[in-house]
Amino acid sequence: MSCLTEFLDISREEFLKSLDGIREEEYRPAAELIWQAEDAGNRIHITGIGKPAHVASYMASLLSSTGTPTYFLHGTEAVHGSCGQLVPGDVVICISNSGETAEMKATAAAVRRNGAKVIAVTGNRDSWLAHFADVHLYAGVSREGGPLNRAPRASILAETLVLQALSIVLQEKRGITPEEYVLRHPGGSLGKLRENEIHPQTKG
Repeated sequence: MSCLTEFLDISREEFLKSLDGIREEEYRPAAELIWQAEDAGNRIHITGIGKPAHVASYMASLLSSTGTPTYFLHGTEAVHGSCGQLVPGDVVICISNSGETAEMKATAAAVRRNGAKVIAVTGNRDSWLAHFADVHLYAGVSREGGPLNRAPRASILAETLVLQALSIVLQEKRGITPEEYVLRHPGGSLGKLRENEIHPQTKG
């Protein structure tokens, strides 16, 4: 079996396990924390170290475009002044596969000292970050796939899927309309209202 074939098999298996493990009721506490912050006029931020930082940047964009304004917080710059973007009552989503990364521990602790709530997304339910957070979302895999089985691959898929699931819960309550979506995303083909959205068909 080639490394590529093995990687694809592992990715398929790990992704399906992540998909099957999603339960809407487990996302409600995270969503409630975000809704409470928004109701109080506070903001949502998301951060990660290394590869999860790229997931955080993508999710900040996705959440913002679907009705939950979200700010990317640089994982290491947070302890070098970027925590200044936080105010008490904000919510910060912290992504870390191990939940034990020293830099993320420092960032999460700084976030808490600045009065923000923490939502952890980790692949280890018993990690420091999972226990430290106000709410934990599990995004675990048993294998990454690829040579050495070390570079983040399957775990990145799991983290992205879990946060996309959260974005669906948030967007559903927001009830964002096609017109509102286009205001947030005016460029490209996504920024054009479809004919059925401009003139929806009515029954009866």
